[in-house]
Amino acid sequence: MWTFLAFVCILDFMNDFPRVFLKSREEREILDGFPWVFDNEIDFIRWKESNGTVLSKSLNESEIENGNLVEVYAHTGAFLGTGVFNRASKIVVRIFATLHADKIAEDLDSWWDKAVRNAVNIRRLSYADSESCRLIFAEADFIPGLIVERYASDSGVFLVVQFLALSAEVFREQILKALINCCSPDGIFERSDADVRKKEGLSEKSGWIFGSGKEILSITENGIKLKIDIKNGQKTGYFLDQKENRAKVAKFCKGKKVLDTFTHTGAFALNAAKNGAKEVIACDISQDACEIVKQNVLANKSEKIISVVCKDVFDLLKEYESSGEKFDVIILDPPAFAKSVKQIQKAYSGYKEINLRAMRLLNSGGILVSCSCSHYFDEQTFYSMLLHAARDSHKRVQVLEKRGAASDHPILLGYPKSEYLKCAICRVL
Repeated sequence: MWTFLAFVCILDFMNDFPRVFLKSREEREILDGFPWVFDNEIDFIRWKESNGTVLSKSLNESEIENGNLVEVYAHTGAFLGTGVFNRASKIVVRIFATLHADKIAEDLDSWWDKAVRNAVNIRRLSYADSESCRLIFAEADFIPGLIVERYASDSGVFLVVQFLALSAEVFREQILKALINCCSPDGIFERSDADVRKKEGLSEKSGWIFGSGKEILSITENGIKLKIDIKNGQKTGYFLDQKENRAKVAKFCKGKKVLDTFTHTGAFALNAAKNGAKEVIACDISQDACEIVKQNVLANKSEKIISVVCKDVFDLLKEYESSGEKFDVIILDPPAFAKSVKQIQKAYSGYKEINLRAMRLLNSGGILVSCSCSHYFDEQTFYSMLLHAARDSHKRVQVLEKRGAASDHPILLGYPKSEYLKCAICRVL
């Protein structure tokens, strides 16, 4: 016992960074790779005052400033990692390293330059300079709260960034410097206008933060020309995570009648048309999105194949069912219906309704592509929903392939949120 206490005492004076000690057994998920520490998992915080006095207090009584580097320890005193402290959030610490804080603080520029280059270099193994891709995927790339997309357009290479957590915001200067040095972009546009920043005690931000350029960019994906709106489009302006799924789904569309719902930029529809679809209907409720789709259709000379419908997808599916309309391929790629645990049941009903109606609208042997981008709506729940939709629509369903996000969206083991996208390619009988 004396040896263990002496060990903890020695630890207390290794460096001057505050230490967050967890309650008993709360370290198990972190040891598996989970990078978050929630407020209810913290036992006490220990830190050293300027006069050398060491204090230990509860989270609410502690005097640690938000944005500070802190070290995280198990209840036993075992070191777990270093992260950024933020009592404004329920996620009090976002861990980004397994080194002690003093080693990181010695040269923050070098640390973040290396972190950015590691993420970028992984993409360079799979993606050419002419391709657009996600460069940094937050916690999955060990840079919590940071999203970076690279868009290779006809007017240059542009980055769109989202600083979604204080853990990224406090290192904004170092991260931007690393991105500029590593990627040599013509401009960087910020889309930190997400609600999640409010939960971090941060205000929303949007606009050019390096260089400048057009806010409607023209990129090429799978040989298709696409206009994307980085200023007003959803999230970063485009969903790169479905790139490989679009190419796969297009193979089922030759000579077929296709319905692409929640089309956004029309990317699934355009991939289908490029691969020889006979007829494609692309639907979205957003008028702005539909205008972009129409421009993309013209740019790819697909106006004889693709028609654009601006309508609520739920209403459109009901209308088609009432009129007896039939399709060979239906693509359901809705926004996240479940944005919290509390919304799972409501989301289940929404997902089930559109899938059930889509199954009824398909010709026998038709292909249903069903997606969910909500990490709260996990794989087990998603496929349970498909099962019940098939049962209630009196259909038999073969799942031909279970797919996820593209390879530029790595999955961090122990962090389920990184495995968020489900894409089922199904045959409906």
